[in-house]
Amino acid sequence: MRFAGYAAVFDRPDKAGDIVRKGAFQRALERAGEVPLLWQHKPGAVIGRIEHLSEDKRGLRVIAVVGDARAAGLLGSGKVDGLSFGYRVRDATSVGGQRELTELDLVEVSVVANPMHPKARVHAVET
Repeated sequence: MRFAGYAAVFDRPDKAGDIVRKGAFQRALERAGEVPLLWQHKPGAVIGRIEHLSEDKRGLRVIAVVGDARAAGLLGSGKVDGLSFGYRVRDATSVGGQRELTELDLVEVSVVANPMHPKARVHAVET
């Protein structure tokens, strides 16, 4: 199964008040090797392979192949459709009590039940 969606959405606060700015992943994507696709941010739970990662005007776009039967079933049924990402902050500023993330290291992308950003979702599934 393949899916496409957004692991991060730019310029809108997440549940913790963090705002990822456009360009925050640019350097990470240039220097990144293969970024793992995980289940619920669990380091040992690799569920597939990311085919494409890029920034567009909306956010961090992901296209991935899921090889794990359970995860594929949950994605295919729509029971799980959240996306998220693991990161390290390289540069950020604080504005009005919100943290603006302007440069990040991308550690992993995860399929999750409850994403930190409500709009970080799988938008298309292909079986």
